[in-house]
Amino acid sequence: MKKLAMMAIVFVFALMGNAALAAESKDAMVRIVHASPDAPAVDVTVDGKTVVEGAEFKAATDFMAVPAGDHKVEIYAAGTVEEGKPVISTDLTVEAGKMYTAAAINTLDNLELQVLNDDTMVSERKSKIRVGHFSPDAPAVDVAVKDGDVLFPGAEFKGVTEYMEVDPGSYDLEVRAADSMDSVLDLAGTELKENMTYTILAVGFLEKDPALDAIVLEDPMMPAGMPKTGMGGTSETAQSTAPWAIFAAAAGLGALIIYGKKKSAQ
Repeated sequence: MKKLAMMAIVFVFALMGNAALAAESKDAMVRIVHASPDAPAVDVTVDGKTVVEGAEFKAATDFMAVPAGDHKVEIYAAGTVEEGKPVISTDLTVEAGKMYTAAAINTLDNLELQVLNDDTMVSERKSKIRVGHFSPDAPAVDVAVKDGDVLFPGAEFKGVTEYMEVDPGSYDLEVRAADSMDSVLDLAGTELKENMTYTILAVGFLEKDPALDAIVLEDPMMPAGMPKTGMGGTSETAQSTAPWAIFAAAAGLGALIIYGKKKSAQ
């Protein structure tokens, strides 16, 4: 299997350096995430051009500039593009000045592309967060303030919540089986920075390896700064090491995500 080597290639225009330019651009900004737990490393082509090579599970590219319009996106097992037999072949329509996260999700046998509309606009000195449930065998869950109110209720597989804007700081959260008070994961001490947006994607399996985990995509606020772009590499992700983004596979039910109550001490 090919060694991981994220190489996002901009195939028409140069990448923009700030939000104002992006808004005026004829391009969209797109990043790609490998969120299929049992799929091998993959190559991704857009309109026949290879834009990602050897992306492994939980890898996320930087944002890439893509001309507005319709595009053919195809995903191959790494190193097989020349064979012309994609695992996924789908059409993707993007709008100028918009931002998207395209995630390969579900099991290898049922692989599909989930497209998220990204929004990095956030009020000055605020944080913004949303969560996505991409764990194929995990049940619906609630994400709640520890021993308190539910913030993201009933998140089911393939579901992505709306953004929620909050004060930056440290938060005590927990993941529960949906419609219960049964905590399956303690997410105390979640840190959210000001002027940042967070997309938290629950990935992996509940009952087998690779175990439940999370991909955390951190994007700076617009217009102060565009999301990180470049000719390859990965976005700013905080994966399994984030204490609020780790799922307790042994704890039973679980999957998901974040957000909540600011610590009373702060």
